[in-house]
Amino acid sequence: MSAFFVTSTGTDIGKTFVTAGLIHFLRGLSFPVTVLKPIVSGFSDGTAETSDPAMLLAALGEPVTEEALDRISPWRFAEPLSPDMAAAAEDREIDFDVMVAYCRDAIKAATGPVFVEGVGGVMVPLDAHNTVLDWMAALDLSAILVVGSYLGSISHTLTALEVLKQRGLMVSALVISETGDGAVPTAGMVESLRRFVGPELAIAIIPRVARAEDAQDNFAELWSVIR
Repeated sequence: MSAFFVTSTGTDIGKTFVTAGLIHFLRGLSFPVTVLKPIVSGFSDGTAETSDPAMLLAALGEPVTEEALDRISPWRFAEPLSPDMAAAAEDREIDFDVMVAYCRDAIKAATGPVFVEGVGGVMVPLDAHNTVLDWMAALDLSAILVVGSYLGSISHTLTALEVLKQRGLMVSALVISETGDGAVPTAGMVESLRRFVGPELAIAIIPRVARAEDAQDNFAELWSVIR
């Protein structure tokens, strides 16, 4: 059984799209996939059908129900803020130890690949003391780092990789989720990054498409390097 933590350099980069694409691909191979996106900010019942958890449930072939949402995303907050701020706005807080135990229990119970999707970027605060990085370190899973191809992304990518390295976390793949504005040529970005990360780190490209199903060859290639 393989388990991965899907993280990013920031928000709205493509973590959920990449996770959903991997789920769809693996389900096509009849793998029993487990996915968790424990923490979600900017969630409302009125837009649940278009939320990130809904995209993941669709990839699993499941309807968006309260039970399904509670199973994969139990910590949901209305404000589109960092989790510590979003929780505080509701006079709530995230119990870090409980959240980590929830992830560990789900991973232990899984019979196939597991994807734990983080929230925002690597250093997003979860409470007064812990960030996503601390969450990743507690689970000690191999990371899939999703980055964009916008101007400035190379610096953000190398910064995130350095932080992960400092904490001793393994990165299975660097995934460039194309931003779609054409500001930075993807091939040039790969060439530039390769000079700093060396030949060992797998770099995959996910094109800007409407549906994850439209890039299954790309997800097949990504799975081949991380499994």
